[in-house]
Amino acid sequence: MPARDVEARFEALDAFLIEHQGLWRPRPFVHRQLPWETEHPELARWLRQRSLSDAETSHNHPHTLPAPAPFPTLACEALRLSAVDKLPTRPLPPAAHRLNVDVPGRKWQQIEAFGAALHFAQTPRHWLDWCAGKGHLGRRLLHAGQQLTCMEYNPALIASGQALSDHHGLPVTHRLQDVMADVPLSPEHTPIALHACGDLHVRLLQLASAAGCKQLAVAPCCYNRITANAYQPLSEAGRASTLQLSVDDLGLPLSETVTAGKRVRLQRDTSMARRLGFDQLQRQLRNCDEYLPTPSLPASWLDKPFADYCQALASLKGLSTGEQDWAALEAHGWQRLAEVRNLELVRGLFRRPLELWLVLDRALYLGERGYRVEVGSFCETALTPRNLMVLAERD
Repeated sequence: MPARDVEARFEALDAFLIEHQGLWRPRPFVHRQLPWETEHPELARWLRQRSLSDAETSHNHPHTLPAPAPFPTLACEALRLSAVDKLPTRPLPPAAHRLNVDVPGRKWQQIEAFGAALHFAQTPRHWLDWCAGKGHLGRRLLHAGQQLTCMEYNPALIASGQALSDHHGLPVTHRLQDVMADVPLSPEHTPIALHACGDLHVRLLQLASAAGCKQLAVAPCCYNRITANAYQPLSEAGRASTLQLSVDDLGLPLSETVTAGKRVRLQRDTSMARRLGFDQLQRQLRNCDEYLPTPSLPASWLDKPFADYCQALASLKGLSTGEQDWAALEAHGWQRLAEVRNLELVRGLFRRPLELWLVLDRALYLGERGYRVEVGSFCETALTPRNLMVLAERD
């Protein structure tokens, strides 16, 4: 998406998200009855009668679901507004022998795709790998005559990255750096960030534009990892919008999963079903039909019998369970999970529109600071759902 289209698309997405926020804000996990169900009872009934496996099948492609109105209309509009082109690519020079050692296969494919989509008018002289981890991305992009600095907060990753760079004989500086503090950036740096979370990639945009960096590339991730209680828009158009986003709202784009294995999915489902079973119990015990937030629990809690799980969780919340029909409560949790997952498909239509709204807010911010900006995808969603990329360059 070239710069001339960014503002118009942002405004259209803004209007779409504001108009339909009653559909995507309420979380079925928290509300036993969603506010929109009274307005769209046929759609609610249709979704609630589907199975958990039905929901799993539709999760990554909710737009294809033959659900009652207004689902098809919303699906078409969401697809139209969130469509972006794949960025032009050029083949990277072959990687040095064993450069991908110690890199998981999927991560290496993401690095290759990110690098192939980097196209700047001027060849970078000094790459700056932001939140670099071990520096795999920067090393893959480094060519003769270029410099590379990798900034990372974790000393163990710095040490491992430096050992890898030394092993390959590459002139790389691995710097221990809190990127949320003052960072020594200069106009000669070309910052790159592949899946830096929330505040971390926003900080890069702010510092790089202030330092006069001529070019940068960012693939954002984890928009909800912020220290503020709500989203702080970056661009003038974002600040002018009436759309107010909570941290929970910012988690919606991250709810799509494409990489989890069978064991991980079973563990996730069991955890959610148990929490929903406990939710039914706590509403009865408190005589209050409201969701009660509970803390994150170790995976080992799933090894407890369901009754022990509920009793221990109730104890954490200062509740006494007494004797209960534990089998019925556990079955209720699984039934609720099926309903929750299917009702979530409505929210799923808005995952990509909201994510693109957030990415375009970043693009507009850079445009206001003198950059030519391009937004597009650098790989297929099967490789990573966080496949949107912002390329920015100044004359």
